[in-house]
Amino acid sequence: MARLIKPQIGRREFLKSSAAAGAMALAGPARFAGAQAANPVTLHTWSAAVDTVQSHLSAFTKSTGIPVNYGNSPWAQYREGMVTKFVGGAPLDMMWVSDAWLPEWAEAGWIAPIDEYDFLTAYNSEAEDFCTDSMTYNGRQYGLTYYTDFMAFLYDESKIKEAGFDAPPATWDEVVEQSLVMKEKGIAEFPMMLAMAQESWLIEFMSSLVYSHGGRFTDDAGKAIMQHDKDGAVEALQWVVDAVNKHGIVSPACVETGELSGLKAFASGNHAFAMVAKYRLRMLNDPAQSQIAGNVKQAMMPKGANGDHNTVGWMRFHGMSAQTAKDKQQAENTAKLIEWFGGKSDGAYTFQKLLFLDIGAGFGVKPLFDDPEIQASYNSYGDVEMIKAQQALAMKKDVVTPWFGEWSETNGSAWQSAILGNTDVKSAVTKSAELWDELKDSY
Repeated sequence: MARLIKPQIGRREFLKSSAAAGAMALAGPARFAGAQAANPVTLHTWSAAVDTVQSHLSAFTKSTGIPVNYGNSPWAQYREGMVTKFVGGAPLDMMWVSDAWLPEWAEAGWIAPIDEYDFLTAYNSEAEDFCTDSMTYNGRQYGLTYYTDFMAFLYDESKIKEAGFDAPPATWDEVVEQSLVMKEKGIAEFPMMLAMAQESWLIEFMSSLVYSHGGRFTDDAGKAIMQHDKDGAVEALQWVVDAVNKHGIVSPACVETGELSGLKAFASGNHAFAMVAKYRLRMLNDPAQSQIAGNVKQAMMPKGANGDHNTVGWMRFHGMSAQTAKDKQQAENTAKLIEWFGGKSDGAYTFQKLLFLDIGAGFGVKPLFDDPEIQASYNSYGDVEMIKAQQALAMKKDVVTPWFGEWSETNGSAWQSAILGNTDVKSAVTKSAELWDELKDSY
């Protein structure tokens, strides 16, 4: 499954000049019916579910008469290739966009808002709030979602029962309590698996911890509040520091553990609890891939003393290029294609359902949870009601900005330094907050 955060282009001056040269207003807010394309709509995606995309495109052309030129490229090269297309003015109408790239691409004037098309924003009423929030930048909405997922709290039910507990932990304090019993009984040396290596997944792990403790990294204005004791990141980081150094329920090697290695360790039966992406649940309950298949269950994200069962979510969406937005007819035809993929086609959320059934990709529209085929698929390896309930409490990352890449490494190093005992929690988070505000003010 494609990842979310990659380092942003660090040359802010280049982005500012690109934005000045390329920012456009979206044309043509009115709905259209049966519009004919003077030119084909050009769609570019990364190489995922290619057959499903092509089939859905054929149905679109058959239904509307609008031809589509479709291209794709591997995820590893996709973002850089798209930047080249934008800068070079290559033919490009609609594309897949990661929420992590939205600020950068919007600031550069490469993509256009779609919120003047009322028939597109009407789908917001059935989309998860964090999806709509993740597609919104400076008050404008830039697309419709087609894939989403969230960080989940999973547990090995057999170890819970062996330790003498009837239910998984509901709070982070209960995680400590149950883990200490497991250590004492020799069930697991480090019952809780946390992957805190300096890699692209790190911000999701951090955000889940912070949100479930009732905190945030930034406020609604984008100013750092992570240094605050209650509504920031201090409580969350303190829990991790104590879990490693005081309770010994998380391995000190967590700072070198990446998402994939942590997943494999959990699948091998080395841990009782793990924070991993929800889509990993299917693999973990597959006997061909997991030694604990059949025992892996999902619980609501544990909550801190000042928090709730919140977690972090991420998503991908269909966007429109800024150059297309200048051409009313081309923009209208592109908007129709965006609806076909991100909204309903023939009265149903066809593409999101097909994508889920094809590759297990999560969806961002709530009505699909009531689809019998989707319920049966989810229940074959998980609990659809649990998944639905947790997804409803997912929140967008509040640090997705053009300067995220410049801040992220320092922030990750600060957390790791506290976990290793080289600095105290408050100093670590304050250092991260000061850099955030410095970057924000200088951008």
